[in-house]
Amino acid sequence: MSKLLSRAGVIALAALSVAACDTMGGGGGRSVDPDVYAARQSDLGSLTQVVNANPTDPEALNMRGSAYARLGQYDNAIGDFNRAIQLNGSFAKAYANRALAYRSQKNNAAALADYNRAIEVDPGYAAAYVGRGNLYRQTGRIDDALSDYNSAIKADPNNAQAWHNRGLIHQAQGRNEDAIDDFTKATAISVTAAEPYVGRGMSYLAQNDVNAAIDDFNTARTLNPKYVDAWVGRGLAFEKRGDTNNARASYAQALNLDRNDPRATEGFRRVGGKAGETYSEH
Repeated sequence: MSKLLSRAGVIALAALSVAACDTMGGGGGRSVDPDVYAARQSDLGSLTQVVNANPTDPEALNMRGSAYARLGQYDNAIGDFNRAIQLNGSFAKAYANRALAYRSQKNNAAALADYNRAIEVDPGYAAAYVGRGNLYRQTGRIDDALSDYNSAIKADPNNAQAWHNRGLIHQAQGRNEDAIDDFTKATAISVTAAEPYVGRGMSYLAQNDVNAAIDDFNTARTLNPKYVDAWVGRGLAFEKRGDTNNARASYAQALNLDRNDPRATEGFRRVGGKAGETYSEH
């Protein structure tokens, strides 16, 4: 494989590993991480061919590391990120990717050190601020998380994850107007993402704007019919409106997707749902 062809292969595979998220979740309050680990076993084989042809290419190593991480092979992922960083000590993306792999291994101290290093070598790298903000939020350092999301938005106003995650903080602090503004911005940037609609729907629900909430939950379920949070939020909204039939149907669908979801289980019980019965919308 020639150097030119292998670089083309790297470019073609870039969409697999350098874009966006861990998991968005408005209803459940889950964060979004900066680097999506999107790969299949077949992608790993293709990336390995590129690495073998270009063993000193840090980009190729970084992308194969992302593929390993997506497959849950975190030690292999970290090994590739280590090699990428050895080849390029200012490779902010590799530091951030390694940080996310460390987070997956519950090694928060190593993850924080890598996020700090990524920001040190590239102060304008918004994804690293989002990742570090998520780590801060996870560990209860809410003010630090908010500061990092603000920094991410300043560095890249089109970072939907930063807007979404900042909205989650506003929402948790009861500042639902601010949360709605942030979720709305996220929907405008990432038009196919269901998660900001669920986040905004939950804030509308907190403001007793049930119809607006239902509209957002409906949009979210259309974008991602298997997104449990959308169905749970929809059940909550119909329940609040007094429409127990549609609430039961929504909670039942959530339980079809995840029978162990405690929110769906409790909601289904509250509206008189019975196991083994079929519920449809009216």
